[in-house]
Amino acid sequence: MSAELIDGKALAAETRARVKAGVATLKAATGVTPGLGVVLVGDDPASRSYVTAKERALEEAGMRSVDVRLPEGTTQEELLAVIARLNADPQVHGILVQLPLPKGLDTDAVIRAIAPEKDVDGFTPVNVGKMLLGQTCFLPCTPHGILRLLEKAGTPTRGAHAVVVGRSDIVGRPIANLLTRKGPNGDATVTLCHSATQDLGRFTRQADILIVATGRPGTVTADMVKPGATVIDVGVNRVPDPTAQRGYRLRGDCDFEGVAKVAGKLTPVPGGVGPMTIAMLLENTLTAAQRAAEGASHVR
Repeated sequence: MSAELIDGKALAAETRARVKAGVATLKAATGVTPGLGVVLVGDDPASRSYVTAKERALEEAGMRSVDVRLPEGTTQEELLAVIARLNADPQVHGILVQLPLPKGLDTDAVIRAIAPEKDVDGFTPVNVGKMLLGQTCFLPCTPHGILRLLEKAGTPTRGAHAVVVGRSDIVGRPIANLLTRKGPNGDATVTLCHSATQDLGRFTRQADILIVATGRPGTVTADMVKPGATVIDVGVNRVPDPTAQRGYRLRGDCDFEGVAKVAGKLTPVPGGVGPMTIAMLLENTLTAAQRAAEGASHVR
């Protein structure tokens, strides 16, 4: 293996320590404890695991977690009522609805119902619009984490050709937009590829920065990577493995062993992008609480 690994766990630990210190400062100055409303509908094992990890991170940071667990048969009206209650709760500064939602629920309507000032996932139309315009807003956690990883790795974005594989609203399209913005961690020339792209390798081999977010293991192989490129593998796929304790192993969207022989820098899976997603969620929640406390002081 020749690629230098980009340690997302270490950077996330630095970020979480900084957030924890910020929480302590906010509490001492204002008495405000940042609170995150965490809504989980149904009992999907992967979603439950993600929510548990987020709740543990909140506790470690000194934040308050307001857990709302709803059964599989929850109606749209019941879920929207929960969102409305969290919007109105002054002790809840951020709201996270774990996706995907069970079938029959309108994800777009649920996201739109979250108050933009509490949208710490950066998914509401208001925050997405502000992001596209380059205005101050909550950035989506995974794309924001990717920018921090590129910065930590010392990979310049200005003038670089970045190729993003995957056009999801959560990762692909936001990171493509962020990389084109003027200023630090931006100014890149971006190509966005997706499932209808013909001859994917023709584009990925041009990339100085290659970001792969397809949700399919092995999407990118060694022959599709430009020698020395920085590769960010966003995928977290459970691949069956009877020799593993849990019966599966986590694999990214890249062929790790092959790509590592060609790339200059590479995020591992696990231990790359995943830890940064939770770290950025904590940072956004702290920011939301700071803004709320500042607003309350202005009212007085």
